[in-house]
Amino acid sequence: METKLSGAISIQKTLSFRPRISSAQLGFGKYFADHMFCLDYDNKNWQNPRIVPYGSLSMEPGASVFHYGQALFEGMKAFRNRQGEIQLFRPEFHARRMAQGAQRLCMPSVPESAFIEYIRELVRFDADWVPEEKDCALYLRPTLIGTESFLGVRPSEKYLFFIITSPVGPYYSEGFAPVKIWIEENTVRASAGGLGATKAAANYAASLYASTQAKKKNYSQVLWLDAQERAYIEEVGTMNVFFVIGDEVITPSLDGSILAGATRDSVIQILRDWNIQVSERRMSLRELGEAHKSGQLREIFGTGTAAVISPVGELSNERMQFVINNGQPGPLTLKLHKELSSIQNGTLPDRHNWICKI
Repeated sequence: METKLSGAISIQKTLSFRPRISSAQLGFGKYFADHMFCLDYDNKNWQNPRIVPYGSLSMEPGASVFHYGQALFEGMKAFRNRQGEIQLFRPEFHARRMAQGAQRLCMPSVPESAFIEYIRELVRFDADWVPEEKDCALYLRPTLIGTESFLGVRPSEKYLFFIITSPVGPYYSEGFAPVKIWIEENTVRASAGGLGATKAAANYAASLYASTQAKKKNYSQVLWLDAQERAYIEEVGTMNVFFVIGDEVITPSLDGSILAGATRDSVIQILRDWNIQVSERRMSLRELGEAHKSGQLREIFGTGTAAVISPVGELSNERMQFVINNGQPGPLTLKLHKELSSIQNGTLPDRHNWICKI
């Protein structure tokens, strides 16, 4: 959707600083930095860019986000490198993905250059919230919602784009220890032609029931299957998923129901740099079971901004159980985690221009 931008960023500094939490106690997404960024859309124009104290949003009860689900977000991180500089990882990927999702939800998109600059300005302003400790970062949540108050099924004519930030530690309480994943065969996350390829809030609402039930059974996440046959593997909870079978690495192809991840894309590139065969294709539970039975299934890992690389130690449900690599992280999973983390924190060269300095 064609949009315009107007106005310089105004700044309102907080008078009530938020409490600081030690890195060991951060967890994921529990605490928020002092400020947030906001931008309004009205009369086909983006306007009033501002950095303000983190706080409540004021919207009418009839706002379209509450009734028609026009809500879209991104997740990315700011890291400190060994020189103490702050850097973003692949912000242009997230800007483009949000623009694509906005088009699917009939929402205006923030131009890519402005998207990145607004994030940089907010992170600069709250730079002391970026943790220095290993495996910690400042998580960034750009969000776009419909705010026009009306009752009637159509796209909103008013929107709010905002960015909040949260200092975080590891996504899973297990840290880098392998996680247990429940194979979900009853409910589905998304279907081809739906919203699965967008980071729409509705996708996460659809996932809550199954993931809640899985956690009651002591599983960290669920393995989602295709909506039509319940036979083909799609995603692992909030992550893309990879399988090491023999000398090949396989990840489900992006067929319209799977979210394209920046970490997924980066892992594929790194594997190709290493001359490791990587295939993007459909993979069935049956094929996975045969690979496990023959001893060819060596490793499974998930990829995502929040968890980066997460080893999977077990996939199971009432009908089946696959224990992978004796429940330990595999050598390729460990190598990829080290490589990607080192690029993000600046201890390895950025060969693909993925890093954006603040």
